[in-house]
Amino acid sequence: MANRHLSRSIVLQTLFEWDFAVDKEANPDDMLVRNIAEFGPGLDDESFMTLLFSGVIKKKAIIDEIIEKAAPDWPIDKISFVDRNILRIGLYELLFGDRAQVPPKVAINESIELAKSFGGENSSKFINGVLGGVYKEIGEPGKDEVGKKKVNKHFETDPAKFPIEKKAGAIVYARSEGNIYFAFVHDVFGYWTLSKGGIEEGEDEEQGAIREIKEEMDLDIEIKELLGRNEYIASHPEKGKIRKQVVFFLAESPYSTITLEKGTGGLDDARWFPLEEIANLKIYENMVPLLTKAIEILTKN
Repeated sequence: MANRHLSRSIVLQTLFEWDFAVDKEANPDDMLVRNIAEFGPGLDDESFMTLLFSGVIKKKAIIDEIIEKAAPDWPIDKISFVDRNILRIGLYELLFGDRAQVPPKVAINESIELAKSFGGENSSKFINGVLGGVYKEIGEPGKDEVGKKKVNKHFETDPAKFPIEKKAGAIVYARSEGNIYFAFVHDVFGYWTLSKGGIEEGEDEEQGAIREIKEEMDLDIEIKELLGRNEYIASHPEKGKIRKQVVFFLAESPYSTITLEKGTGGLDDARWFPLEEIANLKIYENMVPLLTKAIEILTKN
C-alpha cells in the first residue's frame, strides 16, 4: 500500500517550493517530478501526488479565499509558507477530493499530522481549528463513517447507467417600490448562488422547488416559468458516480425577510440584491445564462 503520508509530504514540499519560488516562471510540474524522484524513489503513488498537487494549484484562488474567511485574523500572506500550504492540501481534500478515497476526517487528520511534522509549535492547533471550522460549515459530511471497516464495492463506470439524482431550484425575484430584487444564498466558497435541493418522493419538479425555497430561505414563491436544465456528474462514497439533474425555474416572491435555514450545510448567508448590483456579485459561471435569461424576461415585461 502506498505511503500516503509520505506522498502528502512530497506534495507539501513541492507546494512550499512553488509558493516560495524566486523564479515564478518555473514549471510546477517539473518541481513535483524532481521531488518524487528525489524523496520518493520507488513510491508507487505518483498519480495521487499529481492529482493532489495540480488540484491545489488549480483551486488555489478559491481555497485561499476560504482560508481568509475561516481565519480572519490571519491574512494569507501572514500565515507561514508551511501552514498555508498544509491548509491548501487539507481544504482541497476536504472540499474537492474523492470522499470515497479520503473521508473528510481523514483529510483533516492527515493535515494535522503534516503540521506536527513540518510546522511550528502551534501549527497543528491552528490547522485543526481552521479545517474543523470549515468542516462544520459544510455540515460535517461522513461524520460517523471514519473508523468503519472498509468494504470493497463495485461502482458502475458507464455514465448511461449512473444513478440519477433530481434537484430543483429557482431564481427568486421580488418587486418593491418599482425595483426588482433577486434572492441569493452564499456558500462557504465565497460565491452567491441559487437555492436548490433534492426532489422528494411524490413531488413533481415545481413542488420540489417551492418546498426547497421555503425550507432554505423561508420564502413563499409562485413559479412563473421554466428557465433551464443542466446535468453534472458527482461522486458519492456509497453510490459511486451520480448523474445530478437540476431544473431551475423563475419564481416570484413577496419582498419579505429572508431567513437562512439553520444548519444548512455549505451555506452561511442569504439576502436580497437589487437588479443593478447583480453584475458585481461573485457567482458561478454556469449561473450566468440563467440569470441573463431571467433578467431579460423581467425587464421585457
